[in-house]
Amino acid sequence: MSFFDRSRKTDHPDTLHHAVQHLKTVLEQRQQALSSHLPAKTSTAVWCAIGLAALAGGAIYAARNPRIPEGVHPVEGFDLDRYLGKWYELARIEHSFEKGLQRTQAEYSRRPDGSVQVINRGFDARRGEWKVAHGKARPTIAPNVAALKVTFFGPLYGGYNVVALGESYQWAMVIGSSLEHCWILSRTPTLPDGVEGRLVRQAERLGVDTQKLVWVHQDGVNPTGSYS
Repeated sequence: MSFFDRSRKTDHPDTLHHAVQHLKTVLEQRQQALSSHLPAKTSTAVWCAIGLAALAGGAIYAARNPRIPEGVHPVEGFDLDRYLGKWYELARIEHSFEKGLQRTQAEYSRRPDGSVQVINRGFDARRGEWKVAHGKARPTIAPNVAALKVTFFGPLYGGYNVVALGESYQWAMVIGSSLEHCWILSRTPTLPDGVEGRLVRQAERLGVDTQKLVWVHQDGVNPTGSYS
């Protein structure tokens, strides 16, 4: 997957929305009980203070802990070390942070603290240059469950859920914090016969609008020069 440096602008509004709605429900339930024990003006002031504090805390929690979309089940029995290395991005749902980029690829490696270093690259043909973003990732559930969170900017994380994975770790499909973020990856510039259709059908069953998938130019013969 290619989460470029502006990915934080697209994942978190949806995550924050769910957190805020939940907090509103809880706070509304508490307001009535609080109001019955305090004068009207006092209870209103306390309500506002508690609400602001709770919403701020919920926003911070949601930004650090991206949700897994309903119905999405990350691969179990996952071996993160086998997943490391270079991947070609063969298809994606287009977003501003990757729009127009070709030959997109991602490379994952271990960091000294046990987290994963992420380096994403894509070629901007209009400007004739490569765009590169550096980030880090870490598992969110357990080391053997393919649910991770990725950040390119401080404490703000996006979801990275591997929902399909070849037995030899030669291809994968990733869903982000919402079904509007979907990537198909491969160790090589092309997929084995039959895999493309299989992954598209699985994405459709999950609720992904596969009509939005953009197939990335990865022809293996790169006239722009390879990135090193």
